[in-house]
Amino acid sequence: MAQYEKFDYDVLVIGAGGAGLRAAIEASAANVSVGLICKSLLGKAHTVMAEGGMAAAMANVDERDNWKVHFADTMRGGQYINNYRMAQLHAQEAPSRVRELEEWGAVFDRTKDSGLISQRNFGGHKFPRLAHVGDRTGLELIRTLQDHGIHQGIEVHMEHTVASLLKDGDRVTGAVAYDRERGRFKLFQAKAVVLATGGTGRAFKITSNSWEYTGDGHALAYEAGADLIDMECIQFHPTGMVWPLSVRGILVTEGVRGEGGILRNSEGKRFMFDDIPDLYKHQTADNEEEGWRYTQNDREARRPPELLTRDHVARCIMREVRDGRGSPHGGVYLDIAWIKERLPNAEEHIKRKLPSMYHQFKQLANVDITKEVMEVGPTTHYTMGGIKVDADSQMSAVPGLFAAGECAAGLHGANRLGGNSLSDLVVFGKRAGEYAANFAQEKGSGTVDEGQVEQVINRALAPLGREGGELPYAIQAELQEKMQDLVGIVRREEEMQQVLGIVAELKERAAHVSAPGNREYNPGWHTAIDLDNLLTVSEAIALSAIERKESRGGHFREDYPDKDAAHFANVNVRVRKGEDGRMQVDQVPMAELPEDLQAIIDEESK
Repeated sequence: MAQYEKFDYDVLVIGAGGAGLRAAIEASAANVSVGLICKSLLGKAHTVMAEGGMAAAMANVDERDNWKVHFADTMRGGQYINNYRMAQLHAQEAPSRVRELEEWGAVFDRTKDSGLISQRNFGGHKFPRLAHVGDRTGLELIRTLQDHGIHQGIEVHMEHTVASLLKDGDRVTGAVAYDRERGRFKLFQAKAVVLATGGTGRAFKITSNSWEYTGDGHALAYEAGADLIDMECIQFHPTGMVWPLSVRGILVTEGVRGEGGILRNSEGKRFMFDDIPDLYKHQTADNEEEGWRYTQNDREARRPPELLTRDHVARCIMREVRDGRGSPHGGVYLDIAWIKERLPNAEEHIKRKLPSMYHQFKQLANVDITKEVMEVGPTTHYTMGGIKVDADSQMSAVPGLFAAGECAAGLHGANRLGGNSLSDLVVFGKRAGEYAANFAQEKGSGTVDEGQVEQVINRALAPLGREGGELPYAIQAELQEKMQDLVGIVRREEEMQQVLGIVAELKERAAHVSAPGNREYNPGWHTAIDLDNLLTVSEAIALSAIERKESRGGHFREDYPDKDAAHFANVNVRVRKGEDGRMQVDQVPMAELPEDLQAIIDEESK
């Protein structure tokens, strides 16, 4: 009989980034008991890597901005396969969530003239919209939520990994997790569960994502019977560090481009002017002079092409590299130092506005960004797809199972706009916590099957009991290599079909891995458990990418390079676990856009 400790909560939140903390705070405010599980230490969530700012139409810098413009920008950026209701709620509620953070102690940068929260330009946003704290906005968000939440009576379980969700019939009733330090198992019984586990970036070789991002929430929800949608839509951030190899993929915030940074190829050409989509020509600068004026908040000027959507910029960079115009280490050059030609005290300006970027390049690459160019290239950054949820409540198809943040899908469609992620966390984290608390109060407790708990623990312990099996690291590395090469920025049918065969083979090998040693301080064992989740999300990504036979947003098919409005403009690609245990893929028609929201999009597209 397996040994485990028992805990009982009304609401269990899995994940302690921005979405998880905000959900826990909101649920606790409803006077229900809340447990919070985090895979790492509290405060080390990947949210801190969201540096550039938080998108909210507060109109502090440009009075023309409002929720309708933000809504239209989000829908256009997502190539119109977004959940329109989520995009509407996000645009309407983001300003209130930013002001709430300010009330709770967040120290945002201020405008010089009025002292309001300052807002900067970012890719895909029509107006300066990102509230920011230098280039450390995510860190300030986490700090603020932690400081506020610590007084709410939330019980935090740090350095725990959830092995499985538990169900009673159709509804979720809790989770089984283990302490990563000692390997002790714990049963968390709960009336409602909120998943806020982040993304899937560790399925790829080059990524800005931290080690925790192994698709845990996606896989847990899938195994519990929830639907996943838009898993083909992976965002490759255009600017990750390229050199040295030890830091390859680490994020270079879009804030660098928002503050005037420009992209050049090895010939010194500002290549982004060569490929401006018709959709954006009416609002994009025609020359370098206009682009610079825009970054200085001249409201009549237009945005520079470096601030087009991330999917487009990433593909333009890859084109330069492929055609032999890349930097020595396979990227291009990002130059913020050039503003010295136009701006007095440029070095101090860069250090003040981009302190993290200055120190990151100075310490890791021995590059002074106030004087030298940076070598950058695309890096796996964000998963637009995830758990299908109700827009208002954030509940999945599984009663009592909610999701918020990156592991939930709908808001961003085929491509996320920079800055929408942080406001996504607090807008829908709040909603998930609120509705999870309501569910817990209305539905009461389900029953936990201790036989089910026993099965989960035995399965998790299996790698420790094997001798002579393959180490999980080798399988993980091979998976990441193949996903990067065959389901990366540019995709082809035959290569993705090949990946499905590779994933099937790796699953078979993963079922026989060994994790030598005992439960305590055993990273090989942790990797073996994470591996199951990585294989699940990799299969979902490849299957979905094969199903969507067109190019849209972060999903680019070289064999289908154009959008197919006749077949894919109004559908989400869905994966779910079939009755036979195999992954199934199909297309789900989207709800028709209401006339009033369609009118907003039409007006803002003029």
